[in-house]
Amino acid sequence: MSTSTNTSPAAGKTGFRLPKWAGSFGVQIIAALIIGLVLGLIAKYTGSTKTAPNGLGATLQTIGSSYVSLLQTAVVPLIFTAVVSSIANLRQVSNAARLAWNTLLWFAITSLVSVLIGIGLGVLLQPGAATGITEEAKYTGKTGDWWAFLIGLFPKNFLGLGASSTVTESANAATTVSTAVNFNVLQILVIAIAIGVAALKVGKQAEAFLTFNASALAVIQKVLWWIIRIAPLGTIGLIGNAVAIYGWDTIGSLGKFTAAIYIGLALVLFVLYPILVRVHGLSVKQYFSGVWPAVQLAFVSRSSIGTLPLTQRVTERNLGVPSGYASFAVPLGATTKMDGCAAIYPAIAAIFVAQFFGINLDFSQYLLIVLVSVLGSAATAGTTGAVVMLTLTLSTLGLPLAGVGLLLAIDPILDMGRTAVNVAGQALVPAIVAKRQGILDESLYNAPRNGAAFADEFAADKAAAENNERELADSKA
Repeated sequence: MSTSTNTSPAAGKTGFRLPKWAGSFGVQIIAALIIGLVLGLIAKYTGSTKTAPNGLGATLQTIGSSYVSLLQTAVVPLIFTAVVSSIANLRQVSNAARLAWNTLLWFAITSLVSVLIGIGLGVLLQPGAATGITEEAKYTGKTGDWWAFLIGLFPKNFLGLGASSTVTESANAATTVSTAVNFNVLQILVIAIAIGVAALKVGKQAEAFLTFNASALAVIQKVLWWIIRIAPLGTIGLIGNAVAIYGWDTIGSLGKFTAAIYIGLALVLFVLYPILVRVHGLSVKQYFSGVWPAVQLAFVSRSSIGTLPLTQRVTERNLGVPSGYASFAVPLGATTKMDGCAAIYPAIAAIFVAQFFGINLDFSQYLLIVLVSVLGSAATAGTTGAVVMLTLTLSTLGLPLAGVGLLLAIDPILDMGRTAVNVAGQALVPAIVAKRQGILDESLYNAPRNGAAFADEFAADKAAAENNERELADSKA
């Protein structure tokens, strides 16, 4: 009989290893921000423009847009499968209606406080006075519309998809038609809720469908994890492209307005949200460390919808919100909960437009700003960001829509901060409601982050890699 000693193939193995802190997701994102900033400045000062990018500029643009496309690709199946699964799980929850009501209530409360902060800053800082701008830019884009919101709730097809075509005629009389496919998140939410409720009503016959849906959700989440792992690379492209195209010099002529917006956003993110966290007996440090990966991605991607998969994951994994509730509240928040785009920005921007055109606002008009900001984000849910929300506010107040054109030049710079605050609020409200309802996993909320957005996923990947190494070593033995 012979004996053998089993030694690890890695024993005594030497080689270059990154320090532990370098594996932190947050550190990687921050490093990517710095690298992207440097590359963006190089591209800008070597002649790259939006219409004629040089090699570096085109590379940054391609990397950034490709990463956002990857994130958006995961949004539709994630929302559908997650919402259907969460509704199916309501069979085990007795307070589903109360959770939904409290979620909407806290959406409204945080929006109300945010818009009041915006109005206060607009009145105090007077951003529209003495701007030195004399040209009145015209705005001909899409405007906010309450009726369009109501009609938009009804899906036009099963997937809530739409398509728009653009016809372009070149100088040689050639005609080019390009078609872009887009999706309405609010419609997808409506479809998923309807199918989930129907599955509950069908009962036993729907078990196979719900099992398949749960399996599909698990697969989608794994694919999503792979996309998130390359977020630092996407960040380099996104921030680099933004700097290369817009730089920071466009802030100059509207510096006071830009400062007012970012002061308002900072007050909401670093004052209002921490106060709400502390009032509910939670750690402010744990909230920020938990939500920060999504906030960073939102800042560079400028898309609440594109960040939605990551927002939902950090809400569940880092903040301890139950998956069934998070899969309902976070997608809903991504379409209707926008403290940056729908509260701070339209309040200050409306006051800016009024001051720019020499129009005095009375108390009733300030009340209208509050009303539109609290309720109006839902009316722009199926369209895009703050510009549409601003047109809705200006239309309600009877202010000139030409004022929107004045602000378009710096909108991308403002949109970074607005989207970051949107996402932070979209994760905050589910955590607050879960805490108030006694369903928050506080041990998970207070757990060490270890610098990783998803420590369990890192551990699973590491374990799988080590297992593969052992199997390879055994096969060679």
